[in-house]
Amino acid sequence: MEIRRYSKADEILLFDLLIDEGDNWIDYHGPVGRSKYIKALESSITYIACDENLICGYARCREDDGFGVYIYDLLVRKTYRGKQIGKILIERVLGDFPDQPVYVMSDVDPYYEKLGYHREGSIFQVN
Repeated sequence: MEIRRYSKADEILLFDLLIDEGDNWIDYHGPVGRSKYIKALESSITYIACDENLICGYARCREDDGFGVYIYDLLVRKTYRGKQIGKILIERVLGDFPDQPVYVMSDVDPYYEKLGYHREGSIFQVN
């Protein structure tokens, strides 16, 4: 298993992972969302977990000018879950930004609670 930074050359394999997740991630891989998500990847810090030529997980982040790093997306391929890949991806972010707090945007709170992370506020959608 290799954890490394995402590059444009990984785009097809990353979208294969998103498509494999189905409708839960359609906003990213669907006809309207794909081009927007490609643009988001270009302006993000993204790490991928690779098992040979397969992306088995990834984390997409943004750094807030020294005020913290925010992990927006964390996904592990269904067949690779339970192998600590999500935790390893988060630890890579922590290692690359040791002097900043790292926050995870979550819609799967029990996973992060299981890892021992604590809630730090909430996110509200305003529209």
